[in-house]
Amino acid sequence: MMSTGSSSRRTFLRRIAPLCTITACVIPSMLPIRAAAQAPGDPSPITLKLYARTLERAGAQPINYVIAIPPNYSPATPVPLILALHFGVGAGDATGAGGDVVQALVGPALAELGAIIVAPDSLRGNWSTPENEKAVNALLDMVMDQYAIDKKKVAVTGYSMGGTGSWHFAEKFPQRFSAAIPIASRPPESAAGWHLPVLAIHSDADQVAPFGPVAARIEELQKAGVNAKMITLGGITHYQVPRFRSALHQAIPWLQEVWN
Repeated sequence: MMSTGSSSRRTFLRRIAPLCTITACVIPSMLPIRAAAQAPGDPSPITLKLYARTLERAGAQPINYVIAIPPNYSPATPVPLILALHFGVGAGDATGAGGDVVQALVGPALAELGAIIVAPDSLRGNWSTPENEKAVNALLDMVMDQYAIDKKKVAVTGYSMGGTGSWHFAEKFPQRFSAAIPIASRPPESAAGWHLPVLAIHSDADQVAPFGPVAARIEELQKAGVNAKMITLGGITHYQVPRFRSALHQAIPWLQEVWN
């Protein structure tokens, strides 16, 4: 999140605990993702396999990440790819934060899309740093090389700091993505030159990331003729992450329309 201190990630996990099983917050090398105790409107549980891995790089810090594989994946059939960017951890350790956002939000919401989901742990800072830009692009290159990915069906999403990172990567590296789905985010100050389809998900009760700037940016994009939409949630605070699942699930038909 946008809080500070080494305990920020533990605080976040305590806040989502009512909707996240203990095992869903501790990721071994392989763990099935299911929507745990479901909130009203949550998508039906679909099992994915979640693997915790490390990408070693010569002369650079290794990238810890998790990757979720759809149950019917076959190298003979290219599938969509979702880059999932985690929330901020303040001054805390980001280890495992990628797995957290997949377990709590992205996995349950987008499982039926049939996409591979990859979620890196950030490297010392927010997603817009040069170090994280290089790391994320290296990770995407590796996934594209190792798996059968439909390169016309690659989307970036994320929550809080990750939502802001979604705006950043879609704006700076539009050739890599076909759509962006920022959640509980802070948008760029201007939408000038933006062409990528975007679906923003935001709550009008968000006490950390203000609602107004996102609504204004989506309206600006719409006036510019961009495929820009917004799902507005009512009464959900910034830290109630699993309550955003059903809204993110609604992105599936939107993504399929963009991709087709």
